[in-house]
Amino acid sequence: MLTKRKKINAIKDVKRHETDTGSPEAQVAILSKQIEELTTHLKKNHKDNHSRRGLLQMVANRRKHLKYLEKENKRKYNSLIKTLGLKK
Repeated sequence: MLTKRKKINAIKDVKRHETDTGSPEAQVAILSKQIEELTTHLKKNHKDNHSRRGLLQMVANRRKHLKYLEKENKRKYNSLIKTLGLKK
């Protein structure tokens, strides 16, 4: 679970405007942070299959947002990938 402060820090580098929480860039940043936290949880609790299912759903959701962003604006997509350190 992301705290409010962690969420704000995740969005800080990719936001379009001051109150941005819904743009694809912000959504991908939030999902990436959640995926990182859940991955560390699953390394400790390898039998937690319910959380593993949630992780797979988050990864699929992030992939959808990235695909949309790539289709709409290739330049922003490339800068987001570089900023978050994701693989292409």
